[in-house]
Amino acid sequence: MSVGVSTSAPLLPASDTNTVTSTFSLVDYVVFVLLLVLSLAIGLYHAFRGWGRHTVGQLLMADRKMSCLPVALSLLATFQSAVAILGVPSEIYRFGTQYWFLGCCYFLGLLIPAHVFIPVFYRLHLTSAYEYLELRFNKAVRVCGTMTFIFQMVIYMGVVLYAPSLALNAVTGFDLWLSVLTLGVVCTVYTALGGLKAVIWTDVFQTLVMFLGQLVVIIVGSVKVGGLGHVWKVASQHGRISGIVLDPDPFVRHTFWTLAFGGVFMMLSLYGVNQAQVQRYLSSRTEKAAVLSCYAVFPCQQLVLCMSCLIGLVMFVYYQEYPMSTQQAQAAPDQFVLYFVMDLLKDLPGLPGLFVACLFSGSLSTISSAFNSLATVTMEDLIRPWFPQFSEVQAIMLSRILAFGYGLLCLGMAYISSQMGPVLQAALSIFGMVGGPLLGLFCLGMFFPCANPSGAIVGLLAGLIMAFWIGIGSIVTNMASGMAPSPANISSFSLPSNLTSVTMTTLMPSTTLSKPTGLQRLYSLSYLWYSAHNSTTVIVVGLIVSLLTGGMRGRTLNPRTIYPVLPKLIALLPLSCQKRFHCISYSQDLSVDTATFPEKMSNGMLKNSRDKEVMAVPEESSAHQGNSPTFILQETSL
Repeated sequence: MSVGVSTSAPLLPASDTNTVTSTFSLVDYVVFVLLLVLSLAIGLYHAFRGWGRHTVGQLLMADRKMSCLPVALSLLATFQSAVAILGVPSEIYRFGTQYWFLGCCYFLGLLIPAHVFIPVFYRLHLTSAYEYLELRFNKAVRVCGTMTFIFQMVIYMGVVLYAPSLALNAVTGFDLWLSVLTLGVVCTVYTALGGLKAVIWTDVFQTLVMFLGQLVVIIVGSVKVGGLGHVWKVASQHGRISGIVLDPDPFVRHTFWTLAFGGVFMMLSLYGVNQAQVQRYLSSRTEKAAVLSCYAVFPCQQLVLCMSCLIGLVMFVYYQEYPMSTQQAQAAPDQFVLYFVMDLLKDLPGLPGLFVACLFSGSLSTISSAFNSLATVTMEDLIRPWFPQFSEVQAIMLSRILAFGYGLLCLGMAYISSQMGPVLQAALSIFGMVGGPLLGLFCLGMFFPCANPSGAIVGLLAGLIMAFWIGIGSIVTNMASGMAPSPANISSFSLPSNLTSVTMTTLMPSTTLSKPTGLQRLYSLSYLWYSAHNSTTVIVVGLIVSLLTGGMRGRTLNPRTIYPVLPKLIALLPLSCQKRFHCISYSQDLSVDTATFPEKMSNGMLKNSRDKEVMAVPEESSAHQGNSPTFILQETSL
């Protein structure tokens, strides 16, 4: 039975007894505080190591000397937020293991960045991903991309700090604003002082804590219910082990195609063009190390997904044998995991504190990455181009002030989040809405040499308008129909406070109770297709506007900003087929027809696969023919 596409949550078993809010023991507090102290210590170590000799490159890019493994773990930690730790097991508990098929998208979602985006960005020696937009288009496109990213991350920062603290307060009684303030201050201090190197190494530590906390829950929970074999048996009996749903309907929330292929675009928006991730690639000591770090994320992501699914299954079986209390049964889905952990580990002092440390490690890693990436793009894209006279010392000081400023802004956004109530749902959905258009903007520039600045700006605006139209239209439609709002990337839960409702960012939205028709059907598009839909809008509109405005005629195109799609595809063909396209090996002179060579070069330079420069020289024999001229590509020394 396919439970991955259920249209309503299953009824939760409940007992008649009430549950008193669990509290931390002294040992739990010690474990939790230890996480904060060690995170701060790692950050301060890198801050004060060589104090006075730091450069802007060290602060923003870790001096481009990071090795593969820490970069990979930092990439993983940035993606694995606290709300995902709470949300994924809840999804598995309620709807079964259909969500596990998201792991199928990780392969292409990481392979494409490794072989397309990373080589282009790394060889251009960028600091900000949005520098690429100026090299490919112009400064106006760069500023538009930067401002869009800043808007996206500022909206998200306060929520990702506030929401886990709120859930923790509701379940354990842990002081809400003390946890918000503590996390915000600790994160701001080590990010501002230590820079990217401190962020990466604290991410490594926090990733290990996340793994350990989740592993403890799986081991203790499976032992308590009779082992993982019994967990799988009971889950199968109750229909929680999902099969492959091959329904191609993009309006069904979770199917194999939605998860495995729609998820690819979501992964590309996160791992391909997001500044927080691109900055880590560019901090690697070599391009090969950057590619290997992207490869290393793949097994780690699969492991994290499997662990989250196991927690959800263990939680389901546990509550079949130990029924929920009335308070737990009435709780929101995103609180299930915390209730489960407090029930499961209440007799084991220190372990609840370990899981809370795991939860807040996710918050710390995500927020610190946001601070650092925001400080970087503000410095490199909005300040340095207009004030190039800044000295190194002034630039370092300003970079630290920016990181501190974004930290304070994060705390302010957390407070605003607490006052927004239902409006917070729209604020959270913005994060998912913006990722797709930014992906489309980069793809437009990288794969379509005819795209020009006018097409890029209009395409980005069209993508953002389409994203907001569908996202906010979904919220309004659901609210008008009297249902809980369910935007693209969030689910809602009630609060034990004066707020009527608030939302936590998770990977799963709520489901609708009836099949919509007409325009409402567009609003029910699965959230995993949002990035694909919005990025395609940017590309299509951008190409149309570019062609209508003359393409790149009269403009200079930097060939290194283009990914040579056709030559790469032709290189995969047999040699006999390559010759039909006038293509031969790079080890010889290479004749390429301009119809199959997307870079419109005239005596331009291009890097080939062996990192040698290639000079494009017009072939004399084709100069006076009616056909498109061909070029001879000749290797030259660097």
